[in-house]
Amino acid sequence: MVARAPLMFAHRLGRWDLVRMPRVVGILNVTPDSFSDGGRFFGVDAAIAHSERMVEDGADALDVGGQSTRPGAGEPVGAEEEWARIGPVLAALVRRFPEIPLSVDTYRAEVARRALDEGVAMINDVTGLLHDGAPMAEIAASSGAGLVLMHSRGGPRGFHARSEYEDVVGEVRWSLYASMREALMRGVRDEAIAVDPGIGFSKRPAQSIEVLRGLPRLTDLGRPLYIGVSRKSFLGALTGEPVDARLAAGLGATAAAYGLGARIFRTHDVKATRDALTLAEALLGDGAPALETAPEASAPKEMRA
Repeated sequence: MVARAPLMFAHRLGRWDLVRMPRVVGILNVTPDSFSDGGRFFGVDAAIAHSERMVEDGADALDVGGQSTRPGAGEPVGAEEEWARIGPVLAALVRRFPEIPLSVDTYRAEVARRALDEGVAMINDVTGLLHDGAPMAEIAASSGAGLVLMHSRGGPRGFHARSEYEDVVGEVRWSLYASMREALMRGVRDEAIAVDPGIGFSKRPAQSIEVLRGLPRLTDLGRPLYIGVSRKSFLGALTGEPVDARLAAGLGATAAAYGLGARIFRTHDVKATRDALTLAEALLGDGAPALETAPEASAPKEMRA
C-alpha cells in the first residue's frame, strides 16, 4: 500500500486536495544558464509559449525562477536583475492563466514580495528560510501564500558543496522541522506549508538516493512532501546518462517517490510525469482505477470465453 502523507496544501488560489490527485508543478527557468534548459525560455514570448505547453500537458502550477542554482553556477545575480528576468513573465502569466497557481522560485524576500504583488500564489524557498528567514515568512503569512521549504546547506554560493552527514535523512528531517517552526512562529498557516528534502542540493548522489528511500520518515513532519528529481545529477550517476537523456530514470524516481509518500512533483517534463503518476496511483492507491472495459474483440481468440 502506498505511504500516506498529509493531503492538503493551501495557497492563494485555493487548496490542493492530494488524496487521490498528486500535483505536478512545471519548471520555468527564466535564466541564461540553468543546468537543463538555460537560455531556451529567457524572454517573455518564449516563456509564455513554453508555459502554454506545460498547461496543456496538465501542469497544476508553474514555478518561475530567475536565479540559477545549478552545480557550477557563478555568482548569484542581484535582486534587481532577478526581478528584471521574472517580473514581466509573471505579469504576462497571471493575465494568460488566471486560474493556474504561479510559484516564484526565490530565496529573496523582496523578490517574493514583488511577485506576490503581481498575483503569484506560492513561494518556493530553496534555502528553507535560511537566507531571508523572518521577512520571507512574514510576507508569506500576510499574503496567504503557500510556502515550500526546501532543505539545503551553505547558502546561495554553497548549495552544491560537499556535505557530510551522520544520518542524512534524520538531519534533513530536523532542518525541515526547524524551517517549519520558524514559518509557524511568523504566522504562516500550517496548511500553507509543504516541505522539500532538496534532492541534489548539498548532497552527493548516494545521499540523495538515501533521502528518497527515507521519505516515509519525513511524512511525520505533518506536511505534504514536495519533490524535484527531474534531470538531477544523481540520475546521471546511476545511469551514466547526460542531462537530456534522464527522463526514464526521472520517471522511475517519481513513481517510487510517490509510493514512499511524496505528493507534489516539480518537473521539466509535465506530460510524462503526469502519466507516470497516473499509473503509480492506479497501482499503489486505495481505489480501483476508472477504466473502460476493453471490447471482447480486442482479446486474443484463445483467451475469449
